[in-house]
Amino acid sequence: MAEGGKPMRLWGGRFEGGPADALTRLSVSVQFDWRLAPYDLLASRAHARVLQRAGLLSEAELDRMIGALDDLEAACKSGSFRPTVADEDVHTALERGLLERLGSLGGKLRAGRSRNDQVATDLRLYLRDHIRHIVSRLVELETALMSQAEEHAATAAPGMTHLQHAQPVSFGHQLLAHVHPIARDVDRLRDWDRRAAVSPLGAGALAGSSLPLDPQAVAEELGFDSAAPNSMDAVADRDFAAEFLFCAALIGVHLSRLGEEIVLWASQEFHWIEMDDAYSTGSSIMPQKKNPDVAELARGKAGRLIGDLVSMLTTLKGLPLTYNRDLQEDKEPVFDAVDTLLLVLPAVSGLVSTMRVNTQRLASSAPDGFALATDLAELLVRKGVPFRDAHEAVGHLVVWCQVNDTTFEALTEEDLAKISPHFVAATGEGAAGEGALDVLNVQGALASRKAYGGTAPDRVRDQIIALREVVDGQAAWASGS
Repeated sequence: MAEGGKPMRLWGGRFEGGPADALTRLSVSVQFDWRLAPYDLLASRAHARVLQRAGLLSEAELDRMIGALDDLEAACKSGSFRPTVADEDVHTALERGLLERLGSLGGKLRAGRSRNDQVATDLRLYLRDHIRHIVSRLVELETALMSQAEEHAATAAPGMTHLQHAQPVSFGHQLLAHVHPIARDVDRLRDWDRRAAVSPLGAGALAGSSLPLDPQAVAEELGFDSAAPNSMDAVADRDFAAEFLFCAALIGVHLSRLGEEIVLWASQEFHWIEMDDAYSTGSSIMPQKKNPDVAELARGKAGRLIGDLVSMLTTLKGLPLTYNRDLQEDKEPVFDAVDTLLLVLPAVSGLVSTMRVNTQRLASSAPDGFALATDLAELLVRKGVPFRDAHEAVGHLVVWCQVNDTTFEALTEEDLAKISPHFVAATGEGAAGEGALDVLNVQGALASRKAYGGTAPDRVRDQIIALREVVDGQAAWASGS
């Protein structure tokens, strides 16, 4: 509190009266921006050192200032110092704490900076820190998926398009198909960090400062690659926040797609997996139920993350330079996205790592729906039949099987010879159906997909080796090594 018991504000000298209660309530942001306190204190220490090097603080004053900031940080961590209802924002609260410890000396820290460049700096510091936590959680999910994929590299499963049986695939290959987008998510976050490594501190309100400050030195101390080259852009830019929210939204979409597949896999109709009790829930009325709530919540959170992105873009649309109070709305979507990802990712990782795969069910359903039809058509192509003709011949074979209520597995050489001369001509002398029958088995179909990127078990294992190297690098980056 300021003298006379009035709320302390970082502005107001030209005002004869205080703000209306309605304005005060609308203006307050400390209830959500308080989480920026550690980063504001970090930037304050760097700013204090720059002030000392500029001759605006003595060595003794700097020592007292740093000591007070350290003490204030410890008090924030312990909870003995907290914002009050009179504090407008995190900056106001921390300045109050500094003045309580230093008196008028604490007011010297205000020189050469504004809440405009402070909050832009704090939010970048917060995000650059939390990005690494998010990447660590993404690495855990990648690792869980790869462990299951390694175990099931040779497990045949129905591969689907349009949610209809299409061709047999390795179940490990399908699991790895979820790893690759997550690996791209991590790449995006690391690339984001490169662009976000620009310090706004020193831009002041919008025009820089006439004081002999050193924004580049502050940037280096705070772990940024450089200082912002344009003071107006420095305080107005929220591209870094919008770009992070895009990355978060896309992660949400990828988690939602994985969640949707797990919901299907766990259903009685599919019965491909059994969820561990620790990562499933029951019903309040139906005792037999085992619900895939983790997967469903992951699917549902995607809408929240997409909404955070839309909220940010809508706030930014049409804002004139430079700082506008609309930007108070930039933090809650960012905080929500960070919290959502750090909440969802460990649960999805646990679900994936503990699920049990029903290999027998997968193997028995892999050839369903005449899923080996393409393998048979490609055999004819290898024997010189144009694919158009091969496609038509195999299509006729599928219809014949449906009419006669039989499957590919039950076909004989005589059956194949009835359908098309291609099945005879393609296999050589005296062996009308030998070649065709050879390809009508699931493991042979999997093994034949041995081109780079294919579903052959050996190629799946190659993928895992390559991905482990990628994920190890991501884990090292997340840990700062």
